[in-house]
Amino acid sequence: MIHAVVITVSDRCARGEQVDESGALLVELLKELGALIVATEILPDDLEPLAEQLRAYADRPDVNLIVTTGGTGFSPRDNTPEATRAVIQREAPGLAEAMRMETLRQTPLAMVSRGVCGIRSGVLIVNLPGSPKGVRESFAVIKPVLSHAIALLAGKPHAEA
Repeated sequence: MIHAVVITVSDRCARGEQVDESGALLVELLKELGALIVATEILPDDLEPLAEQLRAYADRPDVNLIVTTGGTGFSPRDNTPEATRAVIQREAPGLAEAMRMETLRQTPLAMVSRGVCGIRSGVLIVNLPGSPKGVRESFAVIKPVLSHAIALLAGKPHAEA
């Protein structure tokens, strides 16, 4: 079973100036998949505090998936990929590549998404864009493989995952 943490990375949402629609949508999509939501957070776009939270959640025994939304673009404050790279032990580039390739069919803006995916302590970390549209489209791409990926990380053989 998926035990997920959803982290919204947004200065405006963290300050209460904007409603977190992307994080709420992500929680809904994960629940539809049958995931248990362990925690949700809204953090500003600061590199080190985000990396510390990713590390803390990834090292918990009751978490096997962390999905972020926001902070993946070209803005100087977009630090989510760097924070993720700082904590992962192995990359999972196929997920990020698949999301960009598929969403590029719908918008050229997919080319400016820098989201990465990787693994730390048996936990899959996935970066999604910060818009509800981007979350919905990107999640649809990886949804068919998430349960399988989590089962593999838990040590199940391919035939059983």
